[in-house]
Amino acid sequence: MNIDKEEILLRVEQALTTLRPHLEIDGGDIEVVELTDDMVLKFKWLGNCETCSISSMTLVGGVQHTIKSFVPEIKDIQPINGIVTD
Repeated sequence: MNIDKEEILLRVEQALTTLRPHLEIDGGDIEVVELTDDMVLKFKWLGNCETCSISSMTLVGGVQHTIKSFVPEIKDIQPINGIVTD
């Protein structure tokens, strides 16, 4: 299977442009760090999102849903920083 990572990352950025206004209202943002060969997208919370106690809800309710609707090839979406919840 030939997967064009550049094209996938472009679609990820398109998805993020729909999310950013909501994050920026609260002083936050999101930055893509890596797309692994097994289609795991790793990102970094920026600004207030890094220390926000509801960032895990934002991840599931907003980030994962939006990115996967734009890029169904993505298998998982993982933050590399922020508040860790069990």
